[in-house]
Amino acid sequence: MLFSSKHWRCGVRFFISTSFVFYLIVFPTHSSTQSTAHTFFFTASDSLFQIGEDLIYNVSYATIDIGQVRVKLVNKFSKDQLTYYKATAYIDSYKGLPFVNVHSVYESTMPETIYSTWFRARTKIKDRWIAFEYNYDYPNHALHINESIWETNKIVKRDTLYMDTLYQDGLSLFYFARQQVLQRQEISIPSIISEKMGITSINFMVERTKEKIDAVDYPIDVVHFEGEAGWVGVFGLTGHFEGWFSNDAARVPILAKMKVIIGNIRIELMKWTRQGWTPPRYVEEKSR
Repeated sequence: MLFSSKHWRCGVRFFISTSFVFYLIVFPTHSSTQSTAHTFFFTASDSLFQIGEDLIYNVSYATIDIGQVRVKLVNKFSKDQLTYYKATAYIDSYKGLPFVNVHSVYESTMPETIYSTWFRARTKIKDRWIAFEYNYDYPNHALHINESIWETNKIVKRDTLYMDTLYQDGLSLFYFARQQVLQRQEISIPSIISEKMGITSINFMVERTKEKIDAVDYPIDVVHFEGEAGWVGVFGLTGHFEGWFSNDAARVPILAKMKVIIGNIRIELMKWTRQGWTPPRYVEEKSR
């Protein structure tokens, strides 16, 4: 057997953490504004939330394609006079790989201001699904985490973490990053990844550039940012990462790169469904 049960769980976290480099952007505790020479067309009325949006990413290590991440915004509902959104992410390794076999599902609910209010992750380990559910009790500064066997709903472990601010989970981060990317600020942010709390520093410097991906036959107009993961995951998941989001109202993540102890991970948009959207074509600015 290639992996023991313990090693399977490590492999799951390795794949999930690298796949969610886009999502390592969490609610700010402080920020500083930076200037830029470029002008970006972004107003408060622009909305990134579009029910039915479906984004599919290819995940590769070196020259090897190792899997896909699919992110869907599936629902909108009201509760206590607030509007909430529900998103689902599917993480699957490709068949036939000798070193990884990962299948996970993330579910998250968040208000329009984007912070985690409920989260569940399911991961297939051998022939069963293990689930982690996060129930946030912000008034009492508590996060209750239940680990269970998905098929039986049998809870096998309970834990409670103390919270002193709003947090993001591994999926609400995806949308928070898109909300913040054009804001010209540096952010130090608390996050919960794989049932652990950590801090990530992000520099949304609003650096306009162009990127090429296999799914598009022209250079895409994107905004580049960089960050440092201030926590250590399995296989050395820490340190520097980069992201490139579309330079438009949708702020769709186009590309991400992350360094890990075994090499570099690349996450690239390969398919999308979003009404009225195509990747913006990069056009050189005219010199004045």
